Amino acid sequence: MEVFYYLVFGGLAAVVAALELGKSGKDRVATPTAFNSFKNNYVLVYSLMMSGDWLQGPYVYFLYSQYGFDKGDIGRLFIAGFGSSMLFGTIVGSLADKQGRKRACITYCITYILSCITKHSPQYRILMIGRVLGGIATSLLFSAFESWLVAEHNKRGFDPQWLSITFSKAIFLGNGLVAIVAGLFANLLADNLGFGPVAPFDAAACFLAIGMAIILSSWGENYGDASEGKDLMAQFKVAAKAIASDEKIALLGAIQSLFEGSMYTFVFLWTPALSPNDEEIPHGFIFATFMLSSMLGSSIASRLLARKMKVEGYMQIVFSISAFTLFLPVVTNFIVPPSEKGSSISFGGCLQLLGFCIFESCVGIFWPSIMKMRSQYIPEEARSTIMNFFRIPLNLFVCVVLYNVNAFPITVMFGMCSIFLFIAAILQRRLMVVSDLHRSISTKATEMTAEDEPLNP
Repeated sequence: MEVFYYLVFGGLAAVVAALELGKSGKDRVATPTAFNSFKNNYVLVYSLMMSGDWLQGPYVYFLYSQYGFDKGDIGRLFIAGFGSSMLFGTIVGSLADKQGRKRACITYCITYILSCITKHSPQYRILMIGRVLGGIATSLLFSAFESWLVAEHNKRGFDPQWLSITFSKAIFLGNGLVAIVAGLFANLLADNLGFGPVAPFDAAACFLAIGMAIILSSWGENYGDASEGKDLMAQFKVAAKAIASDEKIALLGAIQSLFEGSMYTFVFLWTPALSPNDEEIPHGFIFATFMLSSMLGSSIASRLLARKMKVEGYMQIVFSISAFTLFLPVVTNFIVPPSEKGSSISFGGCLQLLGFCIFESCVGIFWPSIMKMRSQYIPEEARSTIMNFFRIPLNLFVCVVLYNVNAFPITVMFGMCSIFLFIAAILQRRLMVVSDLHRSISTKATEMTAEDEPLNP
């Protein structure tokens, strides 16, 4: 393996270690033992849930190909997963507000375990059922757990500012360290120990079962709007009304869809971008480098949030940087000459890899920051429903990209993502303006009420 890969990985590891070990008093918030126990319990469960997800990632495509399915068949399986998340996942995820968030988290575990079991069958229909179950589980993963956390945090009377501590730690471990270890563990099981490509899915099911046991034994139940007589359509109407009547919620949903849509498109495109002429690249090592970059981003986010930096302000910069990094493949395609077929990574590929690492760092900042904004702007009674509404355009976008991935040059796809991220930056600016205006009006109203109180007997 080329020295370049080790230098990038080593440099990122050194920066992450320096940031974590060099935290000052301004970067740390003194919190009571009760909150620390609550936070550690959630972070443990979230890490187990994410390990169940990350263990599957490296071997999904490979397993399908081993069963003899071609690129078109595999593409339809992936589309089924995102389509299921958009349709069925929205319904099941929205039920969490009425039926209970803890119950929804348990449903996630059961659904994803069943999805893992289907991987033992080479039959296309069984695998399709597994993708549908996986799509439903994904919707629950990205809505039910966060909804439970926010409601339980507030119910226990903890400081709202401490939510950002839990978000940052969960992303640092669950989307960073756990992803790296899961990738290495999956490789160990499937290749080094020779258990085959199904083994990581069995391991994922075990981790999910452990997490479910912890949820059953230590989590309390909480709800959104559990009032009698309110069916699913009524919940949808409440969520739609909240989005339509509050510009802040609508802007937040658009920003999330634009960024996550670009992020998922990047997942499909980074391999052909770095090896357009079949250059030999270490996919697993590069994946680990991306996850280390994400850890760097979450570490930066924890410092920004601990110092009470304005999320709406710094995220404009994050989206702008993201737009620039995903525009790099377009630039290098015209400026840097291509390498020979089958050689090592080109100079243009090296530049793109550095840019992609910066993008992954932006992803690491994005997750705890968007969670913080969602906790501020989304009403509690319809939190899971609204969050799943946000995922409808995202999943639709990814399905369209997957269906047309061979119809457009890769530079066009990256250019489109760059434009979307630039639009996200503009919308983030608008969200900050609207939020400041709303806060200013609320402050003035409070001051006027305080001045009028002595006049009233």
